Amino acid sequence: MSGPECCENPPKLSSGNSGGEAGHVQQLGGFSCYVSGSVHSTLALLLVSDVFGYEAPKLRKLADKVAAAGFYVVVPDFLRGDPHIANDVRPLELWIKDHGPDQGFEDAKPVIEALKSKGVTKIGAVGFCWGAKVVVELAKYAYIQAAVLLHPSFVAVDDMHAVKVPISILGAEIDKRSPPELVKQFEMALNAKPEVDAFVKIFPGVAHGWSVRYKDEDEVAVKSAEEAHQDMLGWFEKHLK
Repeated sequence: MSGPECCENPPKLSSGNSGGEAGHVQQLGGFSCYVSGSVHSTLALLLVSDVFGYEAPKLRKLADKVAAAGFYVVVPDFLRGDPHIANDVRPLELWIKDHGPDQGFEDAKPVIEALKSKGVTKIGAVGFCWGAKVVVELAKYAYIQAAVLLHPSFVAVDDMHAVKVPISILGAEIDKRSPPELVKQFEMALNAKPEVDAFVKIFPGVAHGWSVRYKDEDEVAVKSAEEAHQDMLGWFEKHLK
């Protein structure tokens, strides 16, 4: 499937703290990570970015919001300083060859181990677009205790059959990557696994990427993004606390 939709409405990236961020960048598990929240929290959340990477301001703003609820939040640079920029000479199909979600899955393991070594006892993971495939892979092997996927890309129905931890999928009505019909198939596959708690929701009137790439002046998109953030947080409050 072609990838323009993944790359619409790119964020203005900021290297380092652009002001207003509560967290900071540090090394964790061999990766640069934006971290926010109390280092003494035993509950951690991994936020795995879309193709625009861990410097996206709205992603970091969301990390700060979730950290304020009592989680230690980590946003790793699994793209290794090479996010997909909308005007990049490389089309997404070429860029993805260097940044497969399978590599993101492998990269997540040392970050998770580093969190455990700090005394973290429960870890949840959130994946946005590209990151959703990384997170669903983690959910198959119970590296994490709960998962949320927002406007997922590269995720298939077969992935749902293998999930072992509570999972929530928040989709967009206008989404070629994971259209509502596909999200409904995810839901059916999960419903066939009563041992795994699952929650699936499609947000009307919003497009792929809306939860972290909304325009501030678009009141409907902002409201929907905030609703998705609350649903996400509620899922982790339920399954990690």
